[in-house]
Amino acid sequence: MSGSREIGARTGSDSADDLVGIGFGPSNLALAIAIADHNRRDPDRPLRAGFLEQQAAFGWHRGMLLEGATMQVSFLKDLVTMRDPSSPFSFLVYLQQRGRLADFINQKSFFPTRIEFHDYFEWCAAEFAAEVAYGRRATEIRPVVADGRIEAVDVVSRATEGPAAEQVRRTRNLAVGTGLTPRLPEGVELGERVWHTRDLLFKAPALMERRNRRFTVVGAGQSAAEAVEYLHRTFPDAEVCAVFSRYGYSPADDSPFANRIFDPSAVDHFFDAPEPVKRDLLDYHGNTNYSVVDGDLIEQLYRTVYQEKVQGHERLRILNTTRLTGVQHGPDGARAMIRSLTTGEEFALDSDAVVLATGYRPVDPRPLLGEFARHCLTDGQGRLRVDRDHRILTADHVDVGIYLQGGTEHTHGITSSLLSTLAVRSGEICDSLLLRRTAAELRGDLGAQVGAGAV
Repeated sequence: MSGSREIGARTGSDSADDLVGIGFGPSNLALAIAIADHNRRDPDRPLRAGFLEQQAAFGWHRGMLLEGATMQVSFLKDLVTMRDPSSPFSFLVYLQQRGRLADFINQKSFFPTRIEFHDYFEWCAAEFAAEVAYGRRATEIRPVVADGRIEAVDVVSRATEGPAAEQVRRTRNLAVGTGLTPRLPEGVELGERVWHTRDLLFKAPALMERRNRRFTVVGAGQSAAEAVEYLHRTFPDAEVCAVFSRYGYSPADDSPFANRIFDPSAVDHFFDAPEPVKRDLLDYHGNTNYSVVDGDLIEQLYRTVYQEKVQGHERLRILNTTRLTGVQHGPDGARAMIRSLTTGEEFALDSDAVVLATGYRPVDPRPLLGEFARHCLTDGQGRLRVDRDHRILTADHVDVGIYLQGGTEHTHGITSSLLSTLAVRSGEICDSLLLRRTAAELRGDLGAQVGAGAV
């Protein structure tokens, strides 16, 4: 792909970028690719973009890149194919360049391993090394005002390590792709022996001293089941307790008709629907994504439980209809406080580690936007109003576009934080940038004509 990634160099006296992306995970990576694809097609009118990423290098859920774990989406839902199958950044081109295209085809599977898909992401991200400032955290957004209008913003960033000198980058648009933050049970804090699943592979292999020979995993979704399987397989001398309030793991609904909720056209339907219908749709199809597990993994875990009963040595314990009520931290472990939902009985599990597979929640961009946030419009529930092009609706005197890469489930539906529509969404944001730039140029031309008395 050499030569295909140029996002646009700065020219002339105008130092403002067309876009600065905050965060460089899959969402803003897909947007970088969409911009690069545009610039390749129209090199005379490129979009100029740059990105800030607080990690030292590209990484996507590295703590859950478990051996053998597969993606829950088809490889065709990569960063480009749903938008432009001819893009040089497709998963198939990646396979060809890695010399594995025929081998992958022979697997007869639509679902690569998570490790392989992460390698695909890294392969794409490597093409944008010059456009991404790694190891930098955006700390402030400063509005740039001219003639009473906010025409740009200055993005202030600091290095995550080393000298903390500020850097400032001016842009006409922002793409906020800061990802998700762990959702923790009320009153529970992370610690040396209390982890969220995002840190599983960082923490577990280093756990050499295991006095209790027990792990407790809290949660009923895919990550919880995968963590249970991983710990059971990796620590054969330890008991693994799965704690969740349901009677059993629930299978994900991945049937063809239900999967239409992940189609790009479903975003249009959801966006245009009345608010009560939006709530109903999220309720109807929550079992396609939330607190559900791949059917094959459920059967594998059940077989494990049964065979251990046959052998009289039960290491995998399914503590269903229970709830975590608290965690006590200790120097060599953690005590999980559990309550039965059916009997009310309370008991403790002394564990070498308590793993919280309790999901994620979107990051509210308003604290980062700071002063600029007061110019953003909200709905009756205090949520940000977001237009169809994924741009926050703002006051009339604001010319800056703030695009959200996630956190828009209330306006755009269930795929807001998923990979399924990344390719199409990145194209929509790129198109919006181009349309807004053209509109601004037309306004400028008209203003110049008026000033010169030509109109």
